[in-house]
Amino acid sequence: MAEITAAMVKELREQTQLPMMKCKKALQDSGGDMAAAMEALRKEGETFIDGRGDRTTEEGRIAIYTDAAKGPGAMIELQVESAPVANNEEVIALANDLAKQLATGPGAKTPDELWDQPAPSKPGTTLKAWRDEIVNKIREVFRMPRILRIDSPCGGYVHHDAKTGVLLAIEGGESAVAKDISMHIAAMKPKSTTKEELDPSIVEAEKKIQIDRARAEGKPENILEKMIEGRMRNFYAEIVLEEQPFVKDDKQTVGAVAKAAGMKVKSFALWKVGETSAAEAEPAAAS
Repeated sequence: MAEITAAMVKELREQTQLPMMKCKKALQDSGGDMAAAMEALRKEGETFIDGRGDRTTEEGRIAIYTDAAKGPGAMIELQVESAPVANNEEVIALANDLAKQLATGPGAKTPDELWDQPAPSKPGTTLKAWRDEIVNKIREVFRMPRILRIDSPCGGYVHHDAKTGVLLAIEGGESAVAKDISMHIAAMKPKSTTKEELDPSIVEAEKKIQIDRARAEGKPENILEKMIEGRMRNFYAEIVLEEQPFVKDDKQTVGAVAKAAGMKVKSFALWKVGETSAAEAEPAAAS
């Protein structure tokens, strides 16, 4: 059997980031063949992960890629098992590459299609190969439950903990304003971009509630219509993006802020790790 030197173990450790004893055993089992040892460790990692397919992935991060001038924009959700892994530098880089490739590459209809594409920051490596390399070191399950690409100019925002993200489809304006509006969406969680996009059944249900309330208050029938108009404005100001008071200046609505900046807000998507938000609007020209 070939001698397994400390230098060989150190080299394999540097290439795989796995424990020294595991690297030494792999070299011993392969008779000192470095390539065979690396392949054995890779297959061991795959077997390990296959056996953990039922593990929950309650942690993770949202990543976005935006281009406010030309587009497209993209957002992905990457789920893992633990918070330390979600904040691992290599995992952050992988998530960012997934979003960038989705936006700047040919697009993908499913997460599996995206995994098979090249990693922008690692020439010659696919996103899947990079993921498997990280998984082999970290030994946690990775999942990407959803991806979104919007084929138009986009702004966006990811919260500092990376668990909430917004992708905003726009026309005109600047990225700084788009980011401010995206931050507003993350904070205020509107249900639609405009009043017209609200489910009519929700609107009618609210009108009935307000009419019944006004009658219970003894309001005259001849003023009900005007009164309900005012109360519905308050209702829209709570759940419609364009009608909401802007968080940075509540004397203006978001619609007014966008208009003053020469921007039209077309649609938005609001995601939180592990959830499908009720505020997630149907994006324009999404693939």
